[in-house]
Amino acid sequence: METYTTDDALTAMGFGKFQALVLVYAGTGWLADSMELMLLSFVGPLVRQQWNVSPQHESLLSSVVFTGMLLGACSWGYISDKYGRRTALLFSIILTAGAGFISALSPNYISLLALRFLVGIGVGGTHVFSSWFLEFVPAKNRGAWMIVFSAFWTFGTIFEASLAWVVLSRLSWRWLLAFTALPCFVLLVFFVIAPESPRYLCVQNRISDATLVLERMSKTNRVALPPGALTYHTETQLLDDNGPQNGHLPVRIMTMSSSKSGSGGIAALRKLFSRKLLRSTLLIWFVWFANSFAYYGLVLLTSQLSDANRRCKSAQKSEAHQNKSNLYKDVFITSLAEFPGLVISAIIVDWFGRKATMWILLFGCCGFLGPLAVHQKEALTTALLFGARACGMGSSTVLCLYAPEVYPTSARSTGVGIATAIGKIGGIVCPLIAVGLLRSCHQMEAVLVFELVLGLAGVACILFPVETKGREMK
Repeated sequence: METYTTDDALTAMGFGKFQALVLVYAGTGWLADSMELMLLSFVGPLVRQQWNVSPQHESLLSSVVFTGMLLGACSWGYISDKYGRRTALLFSIILTAGAGFISALSPNYISLLALRFLVGIGVGGTHVFSSWFLEFVPAKNRGAWMIVFSAFWTFGTIFEASLAWVVLSRLSWRWLLAFTALPCFVLLVFFVIAPESPRYLCVQNRISDATLVLERMSKTNRVALPPGALTYHTETQLLDDNGPQNGHLPVRIMTMSSSKSGSGGIAALRKLFSRKLLRSTLLIWFVWFANSFAYYGLVLLTSQLSDANRRCKSAQKSEAHQNKSNLYKDVFITSLAEFPGLVISAIIVDWFGRKATMWILLFGCCGFLGPLAVHQKEALTTALLFGARACGMGSSTVLCLYAPEVYPTSARSTGVGIATAIGKIGGIVCPLIAVGLLRSCHQMEAVLVFELVLGLAGVACILFPVETKGREMK
């Protein structure tokens, strides 16, 4: 009897209308989460002004969100591998939407802090959207479509900056919190039509359910499934995973899977630290930390370096405050830097491969940041930060593509979730460098720390043992 695998089916059907709908749904999830994070750039100062809290309490509002994200990233990854992608998506969306909207009604600072912590836990499930989407995409198209998917994040940051510009000029910060939660409610309305990943269903030995999803995909794309019955295999590589050698494809042993015992929970963690994946896991953790450290740090550097030269040279203790309009406009313009990063990574990711694209962009980010070790003119500073953020965004996007490709379906969300959580530590640490050192007029030291972290991350990318370009997702 003829059989076919999920990869065979996806390759036969290509990227069609069904995948486009999955792209829009998952992309909206990323847009919603990026808006919740971008919100932190605006709410803190307004809350401090209304409730007269200290600067330390203002910064705590961002810290609790990142702490919640760290907890949520691990939790949603585990739930996704154990109970399904749809289950993790549903509850993370409900938590983000509910806590985000209710936080607009917060009567005091403590309640706002608690609710934003819950929002952080919900937003911690962002990585499940990317893993879920990639499990519907054929190997040939994953690189390009992941770049398109990542554009939703950039649109979210730009849209939130625009929304803040309009809303806060006329209404209070409470309205901004309420409007920011609306995309999550849209996700809840359309959740009923979101399919479960056929790869996950196969790992769970739910072959009939996976077949129904693939048949629905076939009908929507108007492309026939391969002949025969769907089956699921586990693969063991006999040759090096770096790719074909001497013009020959790697030899593989195919074994039938008939048990659920290898997915979710402790089994997933064991796979992450297995002999085959340990090196990749540790390197991915560090590179994810470095990318998050750089991404959030560059956002802070944009505002801190804008007046560092003037402030430190004049040795004035007081800072000149920008009006709200200029602040929102600067954030809006800076966010546009992410588009060139997406375009560059889209062009080279399937040409040079995942590993090379990441280290090229990370070293490129180092190159743009280097001249900022000393004071530069404002126009040059802006241009260099623009280039650095473009490279940083491109590297982060390719990493979000690479990590799910490295891990098998049974441990994919757990692996990416823990890596995302490690990245959040970078987001928590970076203000100590970007803000703390610059406020003390130690610009060179701050930039050198970023250079060191990014340089080591570039080396780590070179050391990745696996190139996933064109490789089937296991």
